[in-house]
Amino acid sequence: MARYIDASCRLCRRERQKLFLKGTKCFTEKCPVERRGYAPGQHGQSRRAKVSEYGVQLREKQKIRRMYGLQETQFRNYFEKALKQTGRTGEILVKLLERRLDNTVYRLGLAPSRKSARQIITHGHILVNNKRVDIPSYLLKPGDTVSVREKSRKLQLIHDSMKRMKDTAMVPWLSLDKATMSGVFLHIPERADIPLNADEQLIVELYSK
Repeated sequence: MARYIDASCRLCRRERQKLFLKGTKCFTEKCPVERRGYAPGQHGQSRRAKVSEYGVQLREKQKIRRMYGLQETQFRNYFEKALKQTGRTGEILVKLLERRLDNTVYRLGLAPSRKSARQIITHGHILVNNKRVDIPSYLLKPGDTVSVREKSRKLQLIHDSMKRMKDTAMVPWLSLDKATMSGVFLHIPERADIPLNADEQLIVELYSK
């Protein structure tokens, strides 16, 4: 499967906002968005032309897709799945993305970024309901327990990430037990509770053309 291998910070600069793709670096003065708040490339500093309606919709789609670390086909498949469900398609799409295992591992503070979360999942360090799951796109259900495998609890990456995790940063649909390095997916989140600075309705309009 194709994957992005270029510098992650270029994606943030292209969207002109932090997508939190590099973990702790995003919270330091080394963040390129803070130092170079313009698009990458030789024309990045030139005056921005007027953006069309399609351009605005496209940028919003790219922003959310890159934030969750998905390829175009994967993202479109989630949209098609959301389209088949009853309710606001955009909100359902975001809720589906939040149910992904890699996103939940990141939200619990077991990994510094979604990219790191995908890595520790594929390497077999994460359990769901005490069974090893190595598929980052696995969709969690209310009541599912996510934990670090006992043999993996000494991983420095996980310890460093948990040290930086503040209790106030925990989202309301997850609970975390730092002592056992485990968390529970309590319920499917409401859109208002999801800390995502984006307008998913623009994606619905883009794909509806």
